[in-house]
Amino acid sequence: MQAFVLRVAPSEIDRVPEALEFNQIIIGWANADGLLDKALDWVGFREIVRATYYRDDKTLHRAGAAAGHLWRFIREMEAGDLVVVPYGSEFYLAEVAGEAIYLQGKQSEDSAYRRPVKWLNTKQPIPRSYAKSALISRMKIQGTSALATDLLDEIRDCLDIATSGASPSFHSDLQASLITQALNELQKGRIDSFGFENLIKNLLQSLGAKEARVVPRSQDKGADVVATFLVAETFPLVVAVQAKHWQPEPPVDRQVIDQLVSGMEAESADLGMVITTGAFSDDAVRAANECLESVGRKIELVDGQQFA
Repeated sequence: MQAFVLRVAPSEIDRVPEALEFNQIIIGWANADGLLDKALDWVGFREIVRATYYRDDKTLHRAGAAAGHLWRFIREMEAGDLVVVPYGSEFYLAEVAGEAIYLQGKQSEDSAYRRPVKWLNTKQPIPRSYAKSALISRMKIQGTSALATDLLDEIRDCLDIATSGASPSFHSDLQASLITQALNELQKGRIDSFGFENLIKNLLQSLGAKEARVVPRSQDKGADVVATFLVAETFPLVVAVQAKHWQPEPPVDRQVIDQLVSGMEAESADLGMVITTGAFSDDAVRAANECLESVGRKIELVDGQQFA
C-alpha cells in the first residue's frame, strides 16, 4: 500500500465538495489531453504537458514539475492506496478505487482528470490536531501532490482515532501542549531576531548539519543562516535560511521568497527555507511553488507552529 497527499484545487479553485459528492479525487492540467495512453513513456508524457502549457519556457522545470504531479496521479496511484486531502484545519482521507479517467465535459473547468475513490471516515473531515507533526508537515505541500507512504502508520492512527470516537492519546495531548507553550515563548518570550537566528542554527546542527553559521548582517544577501548537510556522508547539500521573528499578523509575504532566492544564489545553496514564528500568506505559498516550477529551486516554508 502507498499513501499520497493531494491538494484538490486545480487552477486554485476548491473542488473538495465536488470530489466528495462524486466520490472522486481531481487534479488539474485538463487541457493536456491524451495522458491516459499507457504507451507513453515519461518523456512523451512530459512533452504533452510542455507543449500544452509551457511551450515558451526555456527550461523543463515547470513542465517537469507539472508532469510529475500528473504522472503520480495517473500512473503511480493504485487501487487500495490512501490519499490525504488537506482542507483548511482539517483533512479528508480516501482510498483509491480505480484507474484514472478523463471527463471531456470538465476540461473547461480544469478538472477533467479524476480517479474514483472510497471516502473513509464516512466522508467526515479529520482535525489536523489528530495528526503527528510529520504528517502535519507533509500536508503543507506547496505543489499539488506528495508521496506519503513513509507516513502510513501515522495516517492509519488518525483514522483509528476518528472512527473510534476516542480522544487523541496522552502523547498527542502532551505534544500539542508543549508546541503551544514553545510557540508562545518564541513569539512573546525573551528572544529577539538575533537569538532566533542562533536558535535556527543550533536546530539545524541538531538535525545533522555538519556546518551551520549565522550570516553577519553586514554580509546578508538574503540568507540569515547557512547550513551544510552531507548526503550519504559524501555529497554536500547547502541549505540557505531566511529567518523571520514575526508575530502571527501580518503574515510573511512573497517578497521574502524573492529575498531568499537572492540569498540562495549568493551562497550557491541547493535548498531554501523560510522559518518564521508567525504564518505565511497565500501569496507567499504560491511564490514558493512558482519558484520550484520556474527555476527548479526548492523552498520549504516553516511556520511558527511547525517550528515549535
